[in-house]
Amino acid sequence: MSKIQIITDSASDISEADEKRCNISVLPFQVIIGDKSYTSRVDLTNAQFYELMEQYDEIPKTSQITPYEFQELYLKQAKAGVTDLILVLINSKGSTTYDNSRMAKDLFFEEHPEYQDTFHIYNIDGMGYSFFYGSPVVEAAKMLEQGASADEIAAYLTGILPRRQVYFGIYTLKYAGKSGRIPSAAAFIGDKLNLKPVMKIHNREVQTAAKCRGEHNLIAKIAELSAAELEPGTPYEVAYGSDPACLEEITEAMTKRLGYGPSAVYQIGAAIAANCGPKAVGVGFICK
Repeated sequence: MSKIQIITDSASDISEADEKRCNISVLPFQVIIGDKSYTSRVDLTNAQFYELMEQYDEIPKTSQITPYEFQELYLKQAKAGVTDLILVLINSKGSTTYDNSRMAKDLFFEEHPEYQDTFHIYNIDGMGYSFFYGSPVVEAAKMLEQGASADEIAAYLTGILPRRQVYFGIYTLKYAGKSGRIPSAAAFIGDKLNLKPVMKIHNREVQTAAKCRGEHNLIAKIAELSAAELEPGTPYEVAYGSDPACLEEITEAMTKRLGYGPSAVYQIGAAIAANCGPKAVGVGFICK
């Protein structure tokens, strides 16, 4: 009898409620801010991390999950009787975590050939950040509850992720500029001019889709772009950071355009906020 386990990392930003309800295992990233290292989702809540970001005038640093950590994970899961392990991990273009998981898979079976025929590992590139892959992970867990096989779940994930798209608004360029996502000079000029970028995440790429002057125009532009490119009638999700008002505004704007509200709400955690800042807002969906 098969025993399937779905695993993701904390950059997926799935809620603790979904983690527990759907029996999803979440691998935490280490985040360094100030002179201390914290384990995301363990040592700090999102609100506590946002507060730390306000206290320190520096960019938090995140570490990758190493091949050794993945090997230890595989051995633990195999010993626990798991037959099929499905990992959906942060965008391979922005982190070595996914590549580390694949490297560890080869090393694991070299060291433990006894599990070669009884333990199967599916390494899946999340192709994006936050709820871009967090939402499909939750849907995959629901499929598992309904009796889907590991192959069916893997096929769903590898089929849906290339069709996923996110429009993401950044309220300050401070963090993106210092982290290298946007050149520091552009960040300085953008903030002086009150320009707010709308970022598009699709197929592993992050691009600037639009620039808006002022916060109200940012929400409107995200809603406009998302509604235009969403597969008609399909669900969508919204995400926000430290400011609940952003959640209310994007929900209202999307509901007005589409006639129905979001299927899920996500809050941006430490791994993502470290690069975009605590205040952000976004919409995720299946594109046409």
